[in-house]
Amino acid sequence: MPNQHGAWAMLATPLLVGLLASRPRWVHLPLAAFWFVGYFAFFATGLWLKSRRKARYLPPVRAYGLAAIVLGALTLALEPALIRWAPLFLLPLGIGLVASARRDERALVSGLATTVGSCLMTPVSYAAGHGPDDTRAWVLAAVLAAYFGGTVVYVKTMIRERGSRPHLWLSIGWHAVATILMVAVSWPLVAIFAALTARAALFPRRTLTPKQVGLIEVVFTVAVAVAALLTT
Repeated sequence: MPNQHGAWAMLATPLLVGLLASRPRWVHLPLAAFWFVGYFAFFATGLWLKSRRKARYLPPVRAYGLAAIVLGALTLALEPALIRWAPLFLLPLGIGLVASARRDERALVSGLATTVGSCLMTPVSYAAGHGPDDTRAWVLAAVLAAYFGGTVVYVKTMIRERGSRPHLWLSIGWHAVATILMVAVSWPLVAIFAALTARAALFPRRTLTPKQVGLIEVVFTVAVAVAALLTT
């Protein structure tokens, strides 16, 4: 099972936001199962590649891969039009797997690529419930990408890249720019992203445990998702 706790929020939130912004349908059940099992297959494949393809890492790749194929087929049987979204995920998946093969899966580029791939589930989930494409689905995806992308950089300043001035300024700059962009979306989101910018600037000066960092992000994740749903 994946041991990156932050990945669970990045998996669940875009799916739920897209579902709640449209309307729940039965197809969302196999879609959600495919989404999570597909991530398990991606994670297992990454470990297998990182191990230089050692045989003992292959069984979960096969198990999760087969399960994902079955669930994906069931999802398409209920909503064949969803197949049009598949090509959008190829680049993020490719970047993530190449990074694993190079044993550089925690690189910033890899983290941002998989974050973008995760947020693409918002318009997919929206389309599964609503039918035709809608600008609102892409606005919601963009808001989540701005938040989760910033979180990838911010968490590095708190743990692995603590004390790194370039990472700190990148984190502050990312959140500041995102705050300005939220003016075009809604003022509640401007306020939340302003708070995120202050968090990016001030929290790296404090000593917080990974658990504390994670709990704070849970609060911000809920705030961003609710504000996006209510004000877009």
